[in-house]
Amino acid sequence: MTREQLFQLIQKKKSFLCIGLDTDINKIPSYLLELDDPIFEFNKQIIDNTHKYAIAYKPNIAFYESLGTKGWTSLEKTIEYLKRFDVFTIADAKRGDIGNTSKMYAKAFLENLEFDSVTVAPYMGIDSVSPFLEYENKWVILLALTSNKGAADFQFTINQASSKRLFEEVLLTSSNWGSPNNMMYVVGATQAEMLADIRKIIPDHFLLVPGVGAQGGSLEAVAKFGLNKQCGLIVNSSRGIIFASNGEDFGQHATSKALELQQQMETILNQNGLI
Repeated sequence: MTREQLFQLIQKKKSFLCIGLDTDINKIPSYLLELDDPIFEFNKQIIDNTHKYAIAYKPNIAFYESLGTKGWTSLEKTIEYLKRFDVFTIADAKRGDIGNTSKMYAKAFLENLEFDSVTVAPYMGIDSVSPFLEYENKWVILLALTSNKGAADFQFTINQASSKRLFEEVLLTSSNWGSPNNMMYVVGATQAEMLADIRKIIPDHFLLVPGVGAQGGSLEAVAKFGLNKQCGLIVNSSRGIIFASNGEDFGQHATSKALELQQQMETILNQNGLI
């Protein structure tokens, strides 16, 4: 999917919502466990009930890998099912290794599974990221500033020579590896106040923003500091939507939560002249 197609999708659905398929087999409704593939059936019902309101879906690969070959089969079926809908797909894999290994990771997610994008860790530098950038109309989503408690351990460390924080150094350096047409960045919603500083460095890139909903991030704050002329935001909600209910009505509850966020996003897009 190209950048222009992504923006058109946002305008069409009046939304910049991503739904995280962090499908924990211990949290899905118990009646699904009687089925041959409970993970896929859960995902299918979530997708069926929310695709009108979401522009993207983000399976967290760990939840599938942890189940072995059955989990990988569920992931393959999920991504194949998502191809029926007009959505952007994100492999939340957080890969990053030496070049020849990254090449295999890129092949796995962008070629074999045919995801539109994959999350990548930048720590090992350009040669660990460049193999992911070789695929036309595919995206690298680079970790920049995360919402977890441990983010403070390294990401805010100041480089004494430049007086810049580590996450700013990551943005400055990596923005030359790709372009706003094939690279995005992960910025946690609970770090919304940092978005103003981030936009000074990368004004045109899309940002994948997790943490709205169950993690307490503010959609309004994210939009205030993060929007650009093509929206530039993909805001993710996982648990707040997919686990809104653990009963047989979980699909309907997911619909309500997704619709609620979509309506808020439509208002924001209207207020900023983007639709």
